[in-house]
Amino acid sequence: MSDQTGIGANIKRLRGKLFTQRELADKAAVSVDLIRKLEQGQRHTARISNLHKIARALDVPLVRLLGKHSALPGSDGGVMAIRRTITPVDDLLDPNDLDDEPLSLAEAEREVDYLWGQYWTGKYEELGSLIPLTLPRVRATHRAVAANERARAAQALARVYQVAGDTLVHFGQQDGAFLAIREALTAANNGEDELLASAMCVSVAWQLLVQGRSAESEGVARRAAGQIEPGGTVHDSQLAVYGLLTVTAATAAARNQKRDSANELLDVAGEVAHRLGYERTDHQTTFGPAKVSMLAVDVHVVQDNFVEALSAAKSLPRDAALPLASRARHLADVALSHLRLGHRQRATDAIFAMESLAPEWSKYQSLPKQIVNELLEHERPSRLRELAGRMGAGVD
Repeated sequence: MSDQTGIGANIKRLRGKLFTQRELADKAAVSVDLIRKLEQGQRHTARISNLHKIARALDVPLVRLLGKHSALPGSDGGVMAIRRTITPVDDLLDPNDLDDEPLSLAEAEREVDYLWGQYWTGKYEELGSLIPLTLPRVRATHRAVAANERARAAQALARVYQVAGDTLVHFGQQDGAFLAIREALTAANNGEDELLASAMCVSVAWQLLVQGRSAESEGVARRAAGQIEPGGTVHDSQLAVYGLLTVTAATAAARNQKRDSANELLDVAGEVAHRLGYERTDHQTTFGPAKVSMLAVDVHVVQDNFVEALSAAKSLPRDAALPLASRARHLADVALSHLRLGHRQRATDAIFAMESLAPEWSKYQSLPKQIVNELLEHERPSRLRELAGRMGAGVD
Protein backbone atom coordinates (compact mmCIF):
# COMPACT_ATOMS: atom_id res chain seq x y z
CA MET A 1 0.00 0.00 0.00
CA SER A 2 1.24 3.50 -0.77
CA ASP A 3 0.97 4.69 2.80
CA GLN A 4 3.61 2.12 3.80
CA THR A 5 6.24 2.93 1.17
CA GLY A 6 7.30 6.40 2.25
CA ILE A 7 7.41 9.76 0.50
CA GLY A 8 10.58 9.00 -1.48
CA ALA A 9 9.25 5.75 -2.91
CA ASN A 10 5.98 7.46 -3.81
CA ILE A 11 7.85 10.24 -5.64
CA LYS A 12 9.95 7.72 -7.53
CA ARG A 13 6.92 5.67 -8.54
CA LEU A 14 4.85 8.69 -9.57
CA ARG A 15 7.77 10.20 -11.45
CA GLY A 16 8.23 6.94 -13.35
CA LYS A 17 9.47 7.56 -16.87
CA LEU A 18 7.79 10.96 -17.12
CA PHE A 19 10.65 12.95 -15.59
CA THR A 20 14.24 12.56 -14.60
CA GLN A 21 15.06 13.68 -11.07
CA ARG A 22 16.46 16.92 -12.48
CA GLU A 23 13.38 17.55 -14.66
CA LEU A 24 11.05 17.01 -11.70
CA ALA A 25 13.17 19.30 -9.52
CA ASP A 26 13.10 22.02 -12.19
CA LYS A 27 9.35 21.72 -12.69
CA ALA A 28 8.72 21.84 -8.92
CA ALA A 29 11.29 24.62 -8.34
CA VAL A 30 13.10 22.61 -5.66
CA SER A 31 16.67 21.34 -5.52
CA VAL A 32 17.54 18.10 -7.30
CA ASP A 33 19.44 17.16 -4.15
CA LEU A 34 16.11 17.14 -2.23
CA ILE A 35 14.49 14.83 -4.80
CA ARG A 36 17.52 12.55 -4.80
CA LYS A 37 17.74 12.28 -1.02
CA LEU A 38 14.01 11.64 -0.64
CA GLU A 39 14.04 8.90 -3.26
CA GLN A 40 17.17 7.30 -1.80
CA GLY A 41 15.70 7.32 1.69
CA GLN A 42 18.36 9.69 3.01
CA ARG A 43 15.53 12.03 3.96
CA HIS A 44 12.01 11.09 4.99
CA THR A 45 10.46 14.53 5.05
CA ALA A 46 10.80 18.07 3.75
CA ARG A 47 9.17 21.46 4.13
CA ILE A 48 5.45 21.18 3.56
CA SER A 49 5.74 23.96 0.98
CA ASN A 50 8.29 21.90 -0.98
CA LEU A 51 6.17 18.77 -0.76
CA HIS A 52 3.24 20.75 -2.14
CA LYS A 53 5.43 21.92 -5.04
CA ILE A 54 6.49 18.34 -5.82
CA ALA A 55 2.89 17.12 -5.66
CA ARG A 56 1.76 19.88 -8.03
CA ALA A 57 4.59 19.06 -10.43
CA LEU A 58 3.47 15.42 -10.44
CA ASP A 59 -0.18 16.52 -10.77
CA VAL A 60 -1.32 14.55 -7.71
CA PRO A 61 -2.85 15.58 -4.36
CA LEU A 62 -0.35 15.98 -1.54
CA VAL A 63 -2.09 13.19 0.38
CA ARG A 64 -1.18 10.75 -2.41
CA LEU A 65 2.43 11.80 -2.16
CA LEU A 66 2.36 11.31 1.59
CA GLY A 67 0.43 8.03 1.34
CA LYS A 68 -2.33 8.99 3.77
CA HIS A 69 -5.31 6.73 4.30
CA SER A 70 -7.95 7.15 1.62
CA ALA A 71 -10.76 5.28 3.32
CA LEU A 72 -12.09 4.54 6.74
CA PRO A 73 -12.15 0.88 7.68
CA GLY A 74 -15.35 -1.02 8.14
CA SER A 75 -18.29 -1.85 5.91
CA ASP A 76 -20.95 0.04 7.86
CA GLY A 77 -19.55 3.51 7.30
CA GLY A 78 -16.44 5.10 5.93
CA VAL A 79 -15.46 7.65 3.37
CA MET A 80 -17.89 6.59 0.65
CA ALA A 81 -20.80 6.69 3.07
CA ILE A 82 -19.84 10.19 4.23
CA ARG A 83 -19.44 11.35 0.64
CA ARG A 84 -22.90 10.08 -0.24
CA THR A 85 -24.32 11.83 2.80
CA ILE A 86 -22.83 15.24 1.96
CA THR A 87 -24.11 15.09 -1.64
CA PRO A 88 -27.85 14.58 -1.20
CA VAL A 89 -30.52 14.87 -3.89
CA ASP A 90 -33.38 15.39 -1.44
CA ASP A 91 -34.60 18.44 -3.34
CA LEU A 92 -34.90 16.37 -6.54
CA LEU A 93 -36.87 13.53 -4.96
CA ASP A 94 -40.53 13.18 -4.14
CA PRO A 95 -40.89 14.28 -0.49
CA ASN A 96 -42.83 11.06 0.14
CA ASP A 97 -39.70 9.09 -0.79
CA LEU A 98 -37.58 10.70 1.95
CA ASP A 99 -37.52 8.25 4.83
CA ASP A 100 -34.92 9.81 7.16
CA GLU A 101 -36.64 10.29 10.49
CA PRO A 102 -36.14 13.77 11.98
CA LEU A 103 -34.87 14.21 15.49
CA SER A 104 -36.17 16.73 17.95
CA LEU A 105 -34.06 19.88 17.76
CA ALA A 106 -32.59 19.22 21.20
CA GLU A 107 -31.69 15.64 20.18
CA ALA A 108 -30.07 16.89 16.97
CA GLU A 109 -27.92 19.35 18.91
CA ARG A 110 -26.86 16.66 21.40
CA GLU A 111 -25.87 14.29 18.60
CA VAL A 112 -23.82 16.97 16.87
CA ASP A 113 -22.09 17.79 20.18
CA TYR A 114 -21.19 14.10 20.49
CA LEU A 115 -19.71 14.01 16.99
CA TRP A 116 -17.48 16.95 17.82
CA GLY A 117 -16.40 15.28 21.05
CA GLN A 118 -15.33 12.24 19.04
CA TYR A 119 -13.55 14.43 16.53
CA TRP A 120 -11.41 16.21 19.10
CA THR A 121 -10.35 12.88 20.62
CA GLY A 122 -9.32 11.59 17.19
CA LYS A 123 -11.93 8.85 16.90
CA TYR A 124 -12.23 9.04 13.14
CA GLU A 125 -13.23 5.41 12.65
CA GLU A 126 -16.25 5.90 14.85
CA LEU A 127 -17.08 9.11 13.05
CA GLY A 128 -17.01 7.18 9.80
CA SER A 129 -19.97 5.19 11.04
CA LEU A 130 -21.77 7.96 12.90
CA ILE A 131 -21.71 10.85 10.42
CA PRO A 132 -23.64 8.98 7.68
CA LEU A 133 -26.30 8.15 10.24
CA THR A 134 -26.52 11.56 11.90
CA LEU A 135 -26.27 14.05 9.03
CA PRO A 136 -29.39 12.86 7.13
CA ARG A 137 -31.45 12.98 10.32
CA VAL A 138 -30.25 16.48 11.19
CA ARG A 139 -31.07 17.52 7.64
CA ALA A 140 -34.55 16.02 8.10
CA THR A 141 -34.85 17.92 11.37
CA HIS A 142 -34.05 21.17 9.57
CA ARG A 143 -36.85 20.44 7.08
CA ALA A 144 -39.36 19.46 9.77
CA VAL A 145 -39.00 22.15 12.46
CA ALA A 146 -41.37 25.05 12.82
CA ALA A 147 -40.41 28.34 11.22
CA ASN A 148 -39.42 29.88 14.54
CA GLU A 149 -36.84 27.07 15.08
CA ARG A 150 -35.44 27.02 11.53
CA ALA A 151 -32.44 29.25 12.29
CA ARG A 152 -31.41 27.15 15.28
CA ALA A 153 -31.78 23.97 13.22
CA ALA A 154 -29.64 25.53 10.47
CA GLN A 155 -26.85 25.97 13.00
CA ALA A 156 -26.99 22.30 13.98
CA LEU A 157 -26.91 21.37 10.29
CA ALA A 158 -23.93 23.65 9.69
CA ARG A 159 -22.01 22.06 12.55
CA VAL A 160 -22.62 18.50 11.35
CA TYR A 161 -21.51 19.39 7.80
CA GLN A 162 -18.40 20.97 9.28
CA VAL A 163 -17.45 17.88 11.29
CA ALA A 164 -18.01 15.77 8.18
CA GLY A 165 -15.68 17.99 6.20
CA ASP A 166 -13.00 18.18 8.88
CA THR A 167 -13.08 14.40 9.27
CA LEU A 168 -12.68 13.85 5.52
CA VAL A 169 -9.54 16.01 5.54
CA HIS A 170 -7.82 13.45 7.74
CA PHE A 171 -8.47 10.79 5.13
CA GLY A 172 -7.18 12.71 2.17
CA GLN A 173 -10.62 13.46 0.72
CA GLN A 174 -10.04 17.11 -0.09
CA ASP A 175 -12.80 17.49 -2.66
CA GLY A 176 -15.44 15.95 -0.40
CA ALA A 177 -14.17 17.98 2.55
CA PHE A 178 -14.50 21.21 0.61
CA LEU A 179 -18.03 20.35 -0.52
CA ALA A 180 -18.96 19.75 3.11
CA ILE A 181 -17.52 23.01 4.44
CA ARG A 182 -19.26 25.01 1.71
CA GLU A 183 -22.57 23.40 2.73
CA ALA A 184 -21.70 24.22 6.33
CA LEU A 185 -21.16 27.89 5.46
CA THR A 186 -24.48 28.06 3.60
CA ALA A 187 -26.33 26.62 6.58
CA ALA A 188 -24.45 28.85 9.05
CA ASN A 189 -25.49 31.95 7.15
CA ASN A 190 -29.10 30.90 7.71
CA GLY A 191 -28.58 30.63 11.45
CA GLU A 192 -28.98 33.21 14.19
CA ASP A 193 -25.39 33.07 15.53
CA GLU A 194 -23.63 35.93 13.75
CA LEU A 195 -20.19 34.48 14.59
CA LEU A 196 -20.76 30.91 13.37
CA ALA A 197 -19.93 31.50 9.69
CA SER A 198 -16.85 33.51 10.68
CA ALA A 199 -15.67 30.71 12.95
CA MET A 200 -16.15 28.19 10.14
CA CYS A 201 -13.70 30.14 8.02
CA VAL A 202 -11.05 28.55 10.26
CA SER A 203 -11.96 25.20 8.69
CA VAL A 204 -11.89 26.77 5.22
CA ALA A 205 -8.43 28.23 5.87
CA TRP A 206 -7.18 24.90 7.23
CA GLN A 207 -8.43 23.02 4.19
CA LEU A 208 -6.70 25.52 1.91
CA LEU A 209 -3.46 24.96 3.83
CA VAL A 210 -3.80 21.21 3.35
CA GLN A 211 -4.19 21.87 -0.38
CA GLY A 212 -1.03 23.98 -0.43
CA ARG A 213 -2.95 27.22 -0.97
CA SER A 214 -1.30 29.16 1.85
CA ALA A 215 -1.79 32.64 0.39
CA GLU A 216 -5.53 32.04 -0.05
CA SER A 217 -5.67 30.49 3.42
CA GLU A 218 -4.17 33.61 4.95
CA GLY A 219 -6.49 35.81 2.90
CA VAL A 220 -9.62 33.96 4.00
CA ALA A 221 -8.63 34.11 7.67
CA ARG A 222 -7.60 37.78 7.51
CA ARG A 223 -10.82 38.86 5.78
CA ALA A 224 -13.04 36.93 8.19
CA ALA A 225 -11.12 38.39 11.14
CA GLY A 226 -11.42 41.91 9.75
CA GLN A 227 -15.18 41.57 9.49
CA ILE A 228 -15.54 40.90 13.23
CA GLU A 229 -12.60 42.88 14.61
CA PRO A 230 -13.59 43.82 18.16
CA GLY A 231 -13.88 47.46 19.10
CA GLY A 232 -14.68 48.59 22.61
CA THR A 233 -16.53 46.18 24.88
CA VAL A 234 -17.46 42.92 23.13
CA HIS A 235 -18.54 39.46 24.20
CA ASP A 236 -15.78 36.93 24.93
CA SER A 237 -17.09 34.76 22.11
CA GLN A 238 -16.25 37.48 19.58
CA LEU A 239 -12.78 37.87 21.05
CA ALA A 240 -12.23 34.11 20.77
CA VAL A 241 -13.33 33.85 17.13
CA TYR A 242 -11.33 36.94 16.14
CA GLY A 243 -8.25 35.63 17.93
CA LEU A 244 -8.58 32.19 16.39
CA LEU A 245 -8.86 33.62 12.88
CA THR A 246 -5.82 35.82 13.51
CA VAL A 247 -3.64 32.97 14.73
CA THR A 248 -4.88 30.85 11.81
CA ALA A 249 -3.71 33.60 9.45
CA ALA A 250 -0.35 33.53 11.24
CA THR A 251 0.14 29.82 10.60
CA ALA A 252 -0.77 30.34 6.93
CA ALA A 253 1.66 33.26 6.60
CA ALA A 254 4.43 31.13 8.10
CA ARG A 255 3.81 28.39 5.55
CA ASN A 256 3.94 31.04 2.82
CA GLN A 257 7.41 32.07 4.06
CA LYS A 258 6.11 35.46 5.27
CA ARG A 259 8.04 35.57 8.52
CA ASP A 260 7.27 39.18 9.47
CA SER A 261 3.55 38.82 8.78
CA ALA A 262 3.41 35.58 10.75
CA ASN A 263 5.11 37.18 13.76
CA GLU A 264 2.90 40.28 13.60
CA LEU A 265 -0.25 38.18 13.46
CA LEU A 266 0.99 36.04 16.35
CA ASP A 267 1.53 39.18 18.41
CA VAL A 268 -2.03 40.35 17.70
CA ALA A 269 -3.42 36.92 18.60
CA GLY A 270 -1.37 36.96 21.80
CA GLU A 271 -2.80 40.34 22.79
CA VAL A 272 -6.35 39.08 22.19
CA ALA A 273 -5.65 35.92 24.18
CA HIS A 274 -4.25 37.97 27.06
CA ARG A 275 -7.35 40.17 26.99
CA LEU A 276 -9.55 37.06 27.05
CA GLY A 277 -7.49 35.53 29.86
CA TYR A 278 -8.66 31.92 29.62
CA GLU A 279 -9.26 29.08 27.18
CA ARG A 280 -12.73 29.52 25.75
CA THR A 281 -14.45 26.64 23.96
CA ASP A 282 -17.25 27.40 21.57
CA HIS A 283 -17.87 27.19 17.82
CA GLN A 284 -16.32 23.71 17.79
CA THR A 285 -12.86 24.84 18.88
CA THR A 286 -10.84 26.60 21.58
CA PHE A 287 -8.94 29.86 21.84
CA GLY A 288 -6.94 31.46 24.60
CA PRO A 289 -3.37 31.96 25.85
CA ALA A 290 -2.55 28.24 25.68
CA LYS A 291 -3.83 27.93 22.09
CA VAL A 292 -1.65 30.83 20.99
CA SER A 293 1.38 29.30 22.73
CA MET A 294 0.74 25.99 21.00
CA LEU A 295 0.40 27.56 17.54
CA ALA A 296 3.47 29.74 18.13
CA VAL A 297 5.42 26.50 18.37
CA ASP A 298 3.91 25.39 15.06
CA VAL A 299 4.87 28.68 13.38
CA HIS A 300 8.48 28.30 14.55
CA VAL A 301 8.61 24.69 13.36
CA VAL A 302 7.34 25.63 9.90
CA GLN A 303 10.10 28.24 9.69
CA ASP A 304 12.75 25.72 10.87
CA ASN A 305 13.32 27.76 14.04
CA PHE A 306 13.58 24.67 16.22
CA VAL A 307 15.37 26.27 19.18
CA GLU A 308 12.69 28.97 19.30
CA ALA A 309 10.00 26.31 18.95
CA LEU A 310 11.21 24.46 22.04
CA SER A 311 11.55 27.73 23.93
CA ALA A 312 7.95 28.65 23.05
CA ALA A 313 6.79 25.17 24.07
CA LYS A 314 7.93 25.85 27.64
CA SER A 315 5.23 28.50 28.00
CA LEU A 316 2.45 25.96 27.38
CA PRO A 317 1.15 24.60 30.71
CA ARG A 318 0.97 20.82 30.91
CA ASP A 319 -2.60 21.06 32.14
CA ALA A 320 -3.67 23.49 29.41
CA ALA A 321 -7.38 23.19 28.63
CA LEU A 322 -6.87 22.13 25.02
CA PRO A 323 -8.54 19.30 23.09
CA LEU A 324 -6.69 16.01 23.04
CA ALA A 325 -5.96 16.23 19.30
CA SER A 326 -4.43 19.70 19.73
CA ARG A 327 -2.17 18.52 22.53
CA ALA A 328 -1.11 15.50 20.48
CA ARG A 329 -0.25 17.69 17.50
CA HIS A 330 1.80 19.92 19.80
CA LEU A 331 3.80 16.91 20.99
CA ALA A 332 4.50 15.99 17.37
CA ASP A 333 5.90 19.50 16.79
CA VAL A 334 8.05 19.14 19.92
CA ALA A 335 9.29 15.74 18.74
CA LEU A 336 10.24 17.12 15.32
CA SER A 337 12.09 20.05 16.92
CA HIS A 338 14.13 17.71 19.11
CA LEU A 339 14.85 15.45 16.15
CA ARG A 340 16.12 18.33 14.01
CA LEU A 341 18.38 19.47 16.85
CA GLY A 342 19.82 15.97 17.26
CA HIS A 343 18.00 15.18 20.53
CA ARG A 344 16.97 11.71 19.41
CA GLN A 345 15.99 10.36 22.82
CA ARG A 346 13.88 13.42 23.61
CA ALA A 347 12.23 13.12 20.20
CA THR A 348 11.48 9.46 20.91
CA ASP A 349 10.06 10.29 24.34
CA ALA A 350 7.83 13.00 22.85
CA ILE A 351 6.49 10.76 20.08
CA PHE A 352 5.67 7.99 22.56
CA ALA A 353 3.93 10.51 24.81
CA MET A 354 1.92 11.67 21.80
CA GLU A 355 0.88 8.12 20.91
CA SER A 356 -0.01 7.33 24.51
CA LEU A 357 -2.18 10.43 24.67
CA ALA A 358 -3.98 9.95 21.35
CA PRO A 359 -3.39 6.50 19.79
CA GLU A 360 -6.29 6.70 17.34
CA TRP A 361 -5.46 10.23 16.24
CA SER A 362 -1.83 9.25 15.64
CA LYS A 363 -2.72 6.59 13.07
CA TYR A 364 -4.09 9.17 10.65
CA GLN A 365 -1.38 11.84 10.78
CA SER A 366 1.56 12.17 8.41
CA LEU A 367 3.99 14.13 10.62
CA PRO A 368 4.28 11.51 13.41
CA LYS A 369 4.86 8.79 10.81
CA GLN A 370 7.64 10.81 9.20
CA ILE A 371 9.28 11.34 12.60
CA VAL A 372 9.13 7.63 13.46
CA ASN A 373 10.61 6.71 10.07
CA GLU A 374 13.53 9.06 10.66
CA LEU A 375 14.11 7.66 14.14
CA LEU A 376 14.13 4.14 12.73
CA GLU A 377 16.78 5.15 10.21
CA HIS A 378 19.46 5.22 12.90
CA GLU A 379 18.24 2.66 15.42
CA ARG A 380 15.50 0.07 15.42
CA PRO A 381 14.61 -0.93 18.99
CA SER A 382 11.65 -3.25 19.17
CA ARG A 383 9.36 -0.74 20.89
CA LEU A 384 9.99 1.82 18.11
CA ARG A 385 9.28 -0.79 15.44
CA GLU A 386 6.09 -1.74 17.29
CA LEU A 387 5.06 1.92 17.39
CA ALA A 388 5.67 2.21 13.65
CA GLY A 389 3.46 -0.82 13.10
CA ARG A 390 0.63 0.61 15.21
CA MET A 391 0.79 3.93 13.37
CA GLY A 392 1.11 2.43 9.90
CA ALA A 393 4.52 4.01 9.35
CA GLY A 394 6.82 2.36 6.83
CA VAL A 395 9.00 -0.39 8.34
CA ASP A 396 11.41 -2.17 5.98
